[in-house]
Amino acid sequence: DESSGYESESAGAERGGARGRQRRARTAFTAEQVCRLEKTFQRHKYLGATERRKLAAALQLSEIQIKTWFQNRRMKLKRQI
Repeated sequence: DESSGYESESAGAERGGARGRQRRARTAFTAEQVCRLEKTFQRHKYLGATERRKLAAALQLSEIQIKTWFQNRRMKLKRQI
């Protein structure tokens, strides 16, 4: 179901996913969202719950999407170093 952010079970099974598990669809961030996320990341490598909540509301994303983006961005920085 697209509205829930999850692919259908059959789509996950076709890709070798575990039976009965649903995989979250990949988020396509807009250029504006990425720009704001990158600017925030330059100031703060880690966000607390309050900052994450505010940023999620401002960008119309979920807190989990913000948390995951920051985790992935820190790993990207670590690989670059």
